[in-house]
Amino acid sequence: MPRDPYEVLGVGREASEQQIKKAFRQLARELHPDVNAHDPDAEEKFKEAAEAYEIVSDPERRATYDRYGHDGLRSGGYAPNFEGFGSISDLFNAFFGGGGPGSGPAQGGDIGVAVEIDLIEAANGAKVQVAYDAVKRCERCHGNGAEPGTPIETCERCGGAGQLQAVQRTPFGQMMRTMVCDVCHGDGRVPKQPCHECRGRGRLAARQELEVDIPAGIADGQRIRISGRGHEGEAGAPAGDLYVVVGVREDERFVREGDDLITALDVAAPLAALGATLEVPTLDGATSIELPAGTQPGEVLTVRGAGMPGLRRGRPGDLRVIVNVVIPRRLTAEQRELLDRLNETLTEENLRSQESMFAKLRRALGSQAA
Repeated sequence: MPRDPYEVLGVGREASEQQIKKAFRQLARELHPDVNAHDPDAEEKFKEAAEAYEIVSDPERRATYDRYGHDGLRSGGYAPNFEGFGSISDLFNAFFGGGGPGSGPAQGGDIGVAVEIDLIEAANGAKVQVAYDAVKRCERCHGNGAEPGTPIETCERCGGAGQLQAVQRTPFGQMMRTMVCDVCHGDGRVPKQPCHECRGRGRLAARQELEVDIPAGIADGQRIRISGRGHEGEAGAPAGDLYVVVGVREDERFVREGDDLITALDVAAPLAALGATLEVPTLDGATSIELPAGTQPGEVLTVRGAGMPGLRRGRPGDLRVIVNVVIPRRLTAEQRELLDRLNETLTEENLRSQESMFAKLRRALGSQAA
């Protein structure tokens, strides 16, 4: 019994046309013929995905399946017709193009890799090593698919056209479908003796290593594009690109907001009242900051230029220091006596604030949210 096409593609029944197309393309790329040459089930997996896509991408077929299931499709005359395709490579090319005359050789696919760096490395820039698998030109045959020293001949199956035509039965009658030749894979020529290294494909999967420059100021989730380092294109077509997605690990000392860094500074209540010169952490080590006398809880002190460097602009961000006034606990008898004496001397002048009630509430609520 065939599997549910929605399950095959990994989408819900309410998925949009765009979501279905995206899911199929992602699944199909994972089953790329060159990368999956070692998987004997890759072709069947692709056929299953292609059949699922043909069902749910067609509004009429999708409506029939939603109402009656696979039985409804069969009674309506639909049947997948993949027998005319010789291999998973031909199936892939038929859905995504490339390989045949008129369409030109297919450009290589893109590759994505992820790396993680520390906040300090994001601030200063870094060099990281990445390793990934990519389809590259076979060095033994130099990409022509022939064993060195042997000729390349016109394909007998397609007569050099690179394409074949087959009749496909659909709910609307028989239709002529053009597909890539299963022997020459759209090239129109075949090596008399295929290269034993790449089995005549001219390309093979190989492990690649590359040192990538991470620019100073990069943010978590941003990506770096490196042209031409993706999968090799077919028959001299350009290679795809490599995308390096950068993850920046959290630093327990700072919260990043754009190019600004935010940190919290615990200050005992008496010190906040008296004022002091204190040290705060920065990316380059500790620096001194002046705490004005009478600093209130939640007030923000700013160290200009001590944030992250600007990735696209010259001026660096700032370091914002949120003052967390700490009220002493578990007082000794002597400390309690001292505070009692201080409290007796306080006047309205000492406690008066120039802030409005609204400003006080906004500051308090803002500090709670932070």
